[in-house]
Amino acid sequence: METENQYRCGYVSIIGRPNVGKSTLINRLLGVHLSITSKKPQTTQHRIQGIKTTTTYQAIYIDTPGLHHDLKSAVHKYMNREASSAIEDVDVVILMFEALKITDEDYRVLEKIKHASVPVILAINKVDLISNKERLLPYLQKVSDLFNFSAIVPMSSMKGNNVEQLEQSIVTQLPLSPPFFSEDQLTDKNDRFLASELIREQLMRLLGQELPYSVAVEVEAFEETKKLIKISALIWVERDNQKSIIIGQNGEQLKTIGINARQSMQRMFMKKVLLKLWIKVKTGWSNDERALKSLGYEDNEWY
Repeated sequence: METENQYRCGYVSIIGRPNVGKSTLINRLLGVHLSITSKKPQTTQHRIQGIKTTTTYQAIYIDTPGLHHDLKSAVHKYMNREASSAIEDVDVVILMFEALKITDEDYRVLEKIKHASVPVILAINKVDLISNKERLLPYLQKVSDLFNFSAIVPMSSMKGNNVEQLEQSIVTQLPLSPPFFSEDQLTDKNDRFLASELIREQLMRLLGQELPYSVAVEVEAFEETKKLIKISALIWVERDNQKSIIIGQNGEQLKTIGINARQSMQRMFMKKVLLKLWIKVKTGWSNDERALKSLGYEDNEWY
């Protein structure tokens, strides 16, 4: 490992509009499936830290909910606060755009970082979907005029194209500092949180547009032995018909959600998992600040 006066360490926030690829990027950078992903916007609802430690640097990546403008429920306000606060008190900001696109939401996110006092790297994601790469040239010129970015990196978080180049740009901007976390620590979240997110990931993936975003997962019990983890979790919805959608015909939908979530947990925790799921209705929880806090949606200090 580098000596203390050569080692680099710092916080790196990844921000952007919903569904631009932030969680996929942090998983690619870390080399593990830490942040849940799906094709649907607002899959990420909580800020989560992913810690990458090497012999020369430690980068603490902060995955954030997508910043959005027109959704006003308490849960969406919470998500915006989580994302906005991650722009402050960090060492590097990664702003993500989707190749060849600049939406109104992108411009609003850009406005939030214009007063940032730290380097901002623009990551142009999903370039693997562009067959004629020459189309990128005028787009890159356009976005370079928007802000004094410390670097602009066309890349693909899904395929891994140019992610190493992006990482090199990040590391050069990290301050000289000893590591903040032990080398074996991956995240600031506990196993209960990770288990609840893996269940919610399957809800987002399997239920398509049928699934409302007013769904939460609460892990009631997490009992771990040397060879087995027993987990009991509640899936909270707001209406009875939502409960029926998740259960599915003859309970098949809920069974599939449970099987897939359990398999994801076994890969993450490297142990056999026994998972039990229940569904309960909590009317209006997504627009109730007190209910949100009881379900883990709390504004916490993050370092």
